[in-house]
Amino acid sequence: MGAASLDTYVHRESVIHRWSPRLKLVSLVALMFAFAMVRQLTLVPWMLGLAAALYGLSGLPVSFLRQRLSYPGLFILSLVVVLPLTVGDTVLGQWGWLTLRQEGLQATLLIVGRFLSILTLGFILLGTTPFLTLLHAMRSLGLPTILADMTLLSYRYLFEIAAMLATMQQAMRLRGFGQRRQRWLRINGQMMQQLAMLAGNLLIRSYEQSDRVYRAMRLRGYGYGGKIAVGQSAAAQPSTLSWGLAAAVLTAAVSLVIAEGLLRL
Repeated sequence: MGAASLDTYVHRESVIHRWSPRLKLVSLVALMFAFAMVRQLTLVPWMLGLAAALYGLSGLPVSFLRQRLSYPGLFILSLVVVLPLTVGDTVLGQWGWLTLRQEGLQATLLIVGRFLSILTLGFILLGTTPFLTLLHAMRSLGLPTILADMTLLSYRYLFEIAAMLATMQQAMRLRGFGQRRQRWLRINGQMMQQLAMLAGNLLIRSYEQSDRVYRAMRLRGYGYGGKIAVGQSAAAQPSTLSWGLAAAVLTAAVSLVIAEGLLRL
């Protein structure tokens, strides 16, 4: 679960770490929406450059981003890898039955560019701000209490589920699961059945755990108390540096939206 932990570098000292959580949250989310609105391929290098500049200012190591991009990267790659070969009418090259098409290639580059830029901003936000501080910032910006509690519990129990999964996988290996070498892409019915049982057991245990936690919280008065105070770190007054960073990022977001509108004319 170490790869899933996002709090490893939150105590470092950098410009982005010192940025006020509320302003950081609002500014980076606004920039993410601006990235998502981009449809022109000529703006993709600017998006990637802006995301890379912010990541450089954050002081986070490249390995932090590389490790966390691997799984979502494989997922998005599996979705867009066929686009250059199947979408569009303009042929750029042909090798036997393989045909490279311009429209599909442009769509792939646009999707990958937006994906990398938006995820980089997300990891900057989560990698430079403690999760509880970020949650307090969301609360101070109007996030309903029930959503804040659900977010916190989901984040907390991701680690519990991962530990449970590791224990179950170790028990399966000790009983001989995975010892026999399988041919690539060859479906083994017995293995699939065992993996399905593993997933089912994990879901049932997770449900039972969540039910126990909810009952314990209700016994301790959850749902009957008063208003919870917003954290001091989120409620502190932003510094001049924070306002400057927020103004710069919001200006970049607005500029991207304006450029997108002008390029469409």
